[in-house]
Amino acid sequence: MKVAAVVVTYNRRELLEQTLAGLEQQSRPVDKIFVIDNASTDETEAYLASRAFTVEHRVVRLPENTGGAGGFSEGTRLAYEEGFDGVWLMDDDTIPREGALAPLVTTLGDAEERLGFRPSFACSMVLWKDGSMCEMNTPEPTWDWIRPLALGADYTLMKSCSFVSVLVTRQAIHAVGLPSANFFIWYDDAEYTQRLSKYRPGVFVPASKVDHLLPQNRGVNFGDVNDQNVWKFEYGVRNQIASAIRFRNPALAVDLVERVYAQTRGSGVSRANKVRLLKAAARGLRFRPEIKHARSVR
Repeated sequence: MKVAAVVVTYNRRELLEQTLAGLEQQSRPVDKIFVIDNASTDETEAYLASRAFTVEHRVVRLPENTGGAGGFSEGTRLAYEEGFDGVWLMDDDTIPREGALAPLVTTLGDAEERLGFRPSFACSMVLWKDGSMCEMNTPEPTWDWIRPLALGADYTLMKSCSFVSVLVTRQAIHAVGLPSANFFIWYDDAEYTQRLSKYRPGVFVPASKVDHLLPQNRGVNFGDVNDQNVWKFEYGVRNQIASAIRFRNPALAVDLVERVYAQTRGSGVSRANKVRLLKAAARGLRFRPEIKHARSVR
């Protein structure tokens, strides 16, 4: 299995250094690294131009910041069109441990033998910098998540996960297309892996571990909305509502409304920002995920 790693970066050169070092130290080497630079304005461009890579690589600097969604879409397209069998997606604050890739690859093969199909993706256990569970990156299981366990396996079936270390198969990319570039940021990973799982479910591989160097170990909480970060939450709201419509799954919208109400009630979130979230939800009713397919192998 030829595996390409795709790292999307924007203005986080010091974290990117650690991500690339982790990729180059894999016990099961990656075959190529694609770095998608989202028009960084710090020293990232100069760093990448002068860095001595020990693995085959390709650096692509986008003319403008397309957000994580645009970067992952472009990186997935490039890796697919160069003929890779698997695309390993991660942000620039993800530090893969030395043995992170090997279990993802072997589990896909084991699942094909044990379950009779190759999962569309395999995701890692994401840990915070103190070794605890990273609350931002908890994968969502399928209804029959224990099926592999009943067959003696050590992994479980997943419906969705984050882009913090997920290995997506070529067959799945061919079947469902690329990540939706127009999401810009937030919920693009949930939408894409849910789309993948409708083709074939994914698997959660606890033997594969990565560290996510977030400033604090906290999941998405609408009680944290303020004037500086509300724009991110607006994207998340819009994108989740659009996904609910795309999948004809009203439960996604209901879950969002319940969380927004419960988490902002008595939290100190200003009325103006609550209105902004409501308007973002309204935009989601009209917004449509952009789904494109990659071309055949060059």
